[in-house]
Amino acid sequence: MDPFSDVLDVSGVKGTLSTRIEAGGRWAVVLDDYPGVALHAVTAGRAWLTVPGSEPVELAGDDVVLLPAGTPHGLGDEPVDPEGTDRREHATARGRGDGDLIRLGSSPATTRIVTIHYDCDPAALTQVLAILPGIVHVRAETGTTGLDDTVRMLARELAHPQIATRTVLKSLVDVVLVQMLRAWLAEDPPACLGTWLGALHDPVVGKALECLHEDPATPWTTATLAAAISVSRATLARRFPAATGATPAAYLANWRMDLAAVRLRDTHDSLEAIASAVGYGSVPAFSRAFTRAHGRTPGRYRSEARTRRVPAFRLHQPLPSSLRVDAGRAGA
Repeated sequence: MDPFSDVLDVSGVKGTLSTRIEAGGRWAVVLDDYPGVALHAVTAGRAWLTVPGSEPVELAGDDVVLLPAGTPHGLGDEPVDPEGTDRREHATARGRGDGDLIRLGSSPATTRIVTIHYDCDPAALTQVLAILPGIVHVRAETGTTGLDDTVRMLARELAHPQIATRTVLKSLVDVVLVQMLRAWLAEDPPACLGTWLGALHDPVVGKALECLHEDPATPWTTATLAAAISVSRATLARRFPAATGATPAAYLANWRMDLAAVRLRDTHDSLEAIASAVGYGSVPAFSRAFTRAHGRTPGRYRSEARTRRVPAFRLHQPLPSSLRVDAGRAGA
């Protein structure tokens, strides 16, 4: 089981190549109009990142930085005021996408930056992007070869397009995010404590999380979950909340509701089948739990999601095993 991949899939994380910046001499640009998470990878040269209310951050070649959704920020050859930057440059950045190139400054380009934006389903209760703390900056000197290699592949593919470049870029955009999160989690483990990501650094809690993802329909209790991973109930009851910020029961309840939401949106399964697959013995019990979690009944949720055509799950990928639970094993 891979809970991290499950959450990325079920929360609908999707990356979009936004812009490429080539700049030299004196230059500055503001990027503040996109609601999603922004990732900047500096493939050459240096740049200053300015976020209102924070100290400017100097980015070197091969640095990667991730900013929370909707964060206004500026990039330039020196710290810039996002409120006072040349509005023509701002307008240029706003109108670009799909890896289009923005050239800035009057001198030959010495700095190159690739920008990617990531979206997710905001209704998902189990998130990756929404729980990241502030600015996440992974420096080149950390020696994270997986991230470095992926960024270089991305830069080469953009600089020298070949057959199926668009397909390659789509995959690399997803891989960049995973490699960056791997590097950040390895560099700063305490930063993820209090979120479900904390389970990745506690082997006991990690095994428990794998059980919950593999068999969400099982009527787990702290005692049965502890027995399944061969630790005491007291140990699991202490370590699970310390790592994730939630009890096993609370985490499982949210995960079940996320799995149910995916099936409501993306399948024609009956409420009976969905309720059974996520551990409820009756449709009324499932409906009450779902309504508490999502603020609407399962039927209304399904109708609204299909009307809006919300891409909560990337259908080109196979369903996580959590969504393929044998209904006969579901508990009450």
